[in-house]
Amino acid sequence: MSTVDANYRFIAAAQEANARISQRQQALALYVTMTLSLIAAMVALSHAGSEQPDTSALPWLLLGFPLASLCLLFLNFKSEAALTNIRRFLSELEQLGNAHERLPSFNTDPRWVTSANSARRYHDFASAALTAGGHAIAIIVAIKTNPSHHYIASLAATTAIMGAMLTAALLMVPRWRYQPLVRA
Repeated sequence: MSTVDANYRFIAAAQEANARISQRQQALALYVTMTLSLIAAMVALSHAGSEQPDTSALPWLLLGFPLASLCLLFLNFKSEAALTNIRRFLSELEQLGNAHERLPSFNTDPRWVTSANSARRYHDFASAALTAGGHAIAIIVAIKTNPSHHYIASLAATTAIMGAMLTAALLMVPRWRYQPLVRA
């Protein structure tokens, strides 16, 4: 393999990694949009100020919050798996001709990898905080606007349990993060 081929492949893979990082941010924006839309629908269905809220659909909207969180979890996992694969490829390229021994190497030096993974951890914290907060707000809105609905307690409990499980799962995504494998 020539140096030009390796440089081209490295640049292409680095651009792909940047695209995947951008997709993670877009997934978070999508989750926030879905959550705010569900909350807006709940408030709109509550008919604030009237004696009789529309009791048919409002509590069932609670189940949309775990679904949105599950989508966020899948998208975060997909991004993490893609980034891990791309960074392994970049690591292989950085090790061509033992270049990682002469030059700084972002994907083979554990110091750089650890620093990058630590910085990306804040995305996981933000995802978990938004998920927990979204579920809590949804439960409060549903109970406050429709306390007498006969399914509200069970739907709220289901949403709370699923929200806690999905929040914990979002915090576990980093287990699949890239770790350097340096060839001997």
